[in-house]
Amino acid sequence: MAGINGPYGTDRDIRGDFRAEIREFLTTRRARVTPEQAGLPAYGGNRRQVSGLRREEVALLAGISSEYYIRLERGNATGVSDSVIDGIARALRLDEAERIHLLDLLRGAGTTRPPRRRPSPQRVRPTVQRVLDSMTGTPAFILSGRGDILASNALGRALFSPVYADPARPPNNARFVFLDPHATEFFRAWDEVANDTVAMLRATAGRDLYDRRLTDLIGELSTRSEEFRHRWAAHNVRMHATGVKLLHHPVVGDLDLPFETFPLGDDPSQILLTYSAEPASPTQDAVNLLASWAATNDIERSTPASDPAPADPAETS
Repeated sequence: MAGINGPYGTDRDIRGDFRAEIREFLTTRRARVTPEQAGLPAYGGNRRQVSGLRREEVALLAGISSEYYIRLERGNATGVSDSVIDGIARALRLDEAERIHLLDLLRGAGTTRPPRRRPSPQRVRPTVQRVLDSMTGTPAFILSGRGDILASNALGRALFSPVYADPARPPNNARFVFLDPHATEFFRAWDEVANDTVAMLRATAGRDLYDRRLTDLIGELSTRSEEFRHRWAAHNVRMHATGVKLLHHPVVGDLDLPFETFPLGDDPSQILLTYSAEPASPTQDAVNLLASWAATNDIERSTPASDPAPADPAETS
């Protein structure tokens, strides 16, 4: 399966990696759209060999030739126009996250040589940390696209104390979700969280298949978690900027926490994640109790902002 076989850009052709991802992504998108959903007659009855759309049907709906679509699905992304991408997005009923992911893959497939690598940013600016620390009533974090917790405030560390219990640094949400037995208790809607986590990693991988730390993480999760492997094979991507997280904290019990995410303008690989309870709600009472508990317990403060992971020499070549 493309995307889980170790670091990219070493013994594999860069365009081949992206072409494989394009093929698998478009194939899975075709499989989920039926002719009836697309407004096409379902000829063939029970003799139909595919569960979703045929390539020829996608081409018809997108207003392009079958030969052109077949070449594109095989990863030949040379000179693809915006109108063609729009037509394919309509035919396959892609949402905005999926359309952006397809664009990322097509852009990568047009790369003629591996880009010069630099270590992924691991430091959080002191000004950002001060902003986090000033948010005393709101659990807040800085996350990387890999799900690393790069920084947090005191209430955030208290809220995610089960994640911080893992001695690996930086703490990683994806690793916790799929490899820690406490995750299914901490996340009351674990299936939804698991799906969203994989969809986030898929989108991140589409932007950069050559992030060594990301491919190492995906390889580890794929090796150790059947739940992860099953979801990774689906090639789903998703924008998950807002919602409600259902948690069960070992100290304060159940919390229904609305969350918002905000990109950091100068570094698109990092996002600010905040949780805020509804005023006068049981969750707000639990957050107040959590704050009192955090004030009397020394939740580990060490983050990659002060102790960055060493640069991998393979990434700087």
